[in-house]
Amino acid sequence: MIPVTPAKEPPHFDKKVRKKGLSAIDELVGRKPRLERRGPRRKKLAAREADIPADAFPPFWRDALPDMLEAYERRCAYLALYFEHATGNPTIDHVLPKSRAWDQVYEWSNYRLCAALINAKKNDLTSLVDPFEVAKGWFALELVAFQVIRGPKAPTRKAKEIEETLLVLNMPECLKAREEYVTCYERGDIELSYLERRAPFVASELRRQGRLRQEDL
Repeated sequence: MIPVTPAKEPPHFDKKVRKKGLSAIDELVGRKPRLERRGPRRKKLAAREADIPADAFPPFWRDALPDMLEAYERRCAYLALYFEHATGNPTIDHVLPKSRAWDQVYEWSNYRLCAALINAKKNDLTSLVDPFEVAKGWFALELVAFQVIRGPKAPTRKAKEIEETLLVLNMPECLKAREEYVTCYERGDIELSYLERRAPFVASELRRQGRLRQEDL
């Protein structure tokens, strides 16, 4: 996990996602929607926004996925690994879950580009380290089992969040992905520049631990 700089909200996000989402929320609490649309009105599900079931929000946030892939160079914010075209499985994670923050469901600033595997494991947890808040050195990579571990600069005040984040980052599929990148680099199958684009956390840890190939020093 490495620091991720928040990308600027795209100009068309308000129209494509936010306004459509807020209009749907109007309907879900029985108000007249702020936008006209075709089709029957959505059924009222709650007396107030905070009581809308999380799975009832229409997934307009998915329309932001192409912008997020471009803005974040197709890398998972948590794993710092590249989403392959066609075979990758990118999703949008709500840092503040839909079940707890209805007013953030359609907000760009609440979205993190996230592998489906990680998103499913994270679910409604709010106790993980936010990729926008992590600092360099909070996480490190051990190069035997390819687990992410506490880094040399991990702050004590974040110990609990970091430990919970490690449980999510170290699922078997994640270990295999890191191992493959390291193996391919060490065999000379890929260049360092490629590794830095596709797996920047792995690349930074190989550099920090003095494991770069001779020609890359």
